[in-house]
Amino acid sequence: MALLTSYLNGRRPIIAIDGPAGAGKSTVARQVAHSLGLLYLDTGAMYRALTWYVLQQGIDPVNEAAVEKLLADCQIKLIAEIKDNQPQPLTVQVNGDNVTAAIRTAEVTAQVSTIAAQAAVRAHLVRQQQSYGLQGGVVADGRDIGTHVFPDAELKIYLTASVEERAQRRYRDLEAAEVELPSLEALIALIAERDRKDSTRAVSPLQKADDAIEIMTDNLTAEQVIKQISTLYQQLPGQ
Repeated sequence: MALLTSYLNGRRPIIAIDGPAGAGKSTVARQVAHSLGLLYLDTGAMYRALTWYVLQQGIDPVNEAAVEKLLADCQIKLIAEIKDNQPQPLTVQVNGDNVTAAIRTAEVTAQVSTIAAQAAVRAHLVRQQQSYGLQGGVVADGRDIGTHVFPDAELKIYLTASVEERAQRRYRDLEAAEVELPSLEALIALIAERDRKDSTRAVSPLQKADDAIEIMTDNLTAEQVIKQISTLYQQLPGQ
């Protein structure tokens, strides 16, 4: 912790955004980063990319020893682009292949919590995530950003929404991506189970940091949430 604390001093603030699946973290984090001129780090996409790779290799996600052996062979790259002065959805590559749409399928969603709960996986990816934050000026979203990855982040947000609202959002995302659509009821059940797994896992469970500011987004637009977080950032000392 001492090393982490040392490099979080004397540089641009870090914004840590945590919350359950489908709360809108990625959309909000990407826009906040763009508006404030910060780096966007989608940690959830990294876990999804690894999950996709494990499934592609025919490995059972519960086989931790086999998953650990794959870590060195899975090169994940996140590419953020700006078009017409607007941040575009993050492009995710695994070993040079574009897997941006593939990592959002129901199959990956059903298995990502199993992969993310494994100690070797988290240690491997957290090291990569923390390396992005060495110079500060990062907006990162996930489930343990404020509690584990960047525990000394100057601004911590816990973004959440009801299970029903999150299921509806996921359905719209899948529909727009033109992938196979499960029923809304199935999505509600899937997200509720994802919440249970994320909150009860032994390694870095989903939880709200003691000093995080909670924002319930059911009745808020993305623009309203972005404005709230940007205002909180601008109120930090030195901004």
